[in-house]
Amino acid sequence: MRKSILSIISITLLSFLFAMNTSAAPSGDKGLPSYVKWGQIAVTKTKEKYPNSEIVDYKHIGKEEKKNTSTEKFKLIVKEKDKEVGVMVNLTFDTRTERLLNIDWKEANP
Repeated sequence: MRKSILSIISITLLSFLFAMNTSAAPSGDKGLPSYVKWGQIAVTKTKEKYPNSEIVDYKHIGKEEKKNTSTEKFKLIVKEKDKEVGVMVNLTFDTRTERLLNIDWKEANP
């Protein structure tokens, strides 16, 4: 029962984040901020890395830009059984082509 409620809350939260429309830095996709695309990728890849877990929270930390690359940074809370762990996810991509170059995960306190 509790797992079902957490799943519903997670899906609702993620749906809200992906559906919200804001004027912040549009990426060309219906005015959504560019980090929404990268957040979807971070969630998908983290689910692959932690297949027996559930993502219960998601936060965009920020974007770091260098000469030819950019890194979108996220913190996800991943729950496995009765244990929650914070996972810092950094997605580095080519700024011009938006081709994903690297994904870096680091566990942290939730």
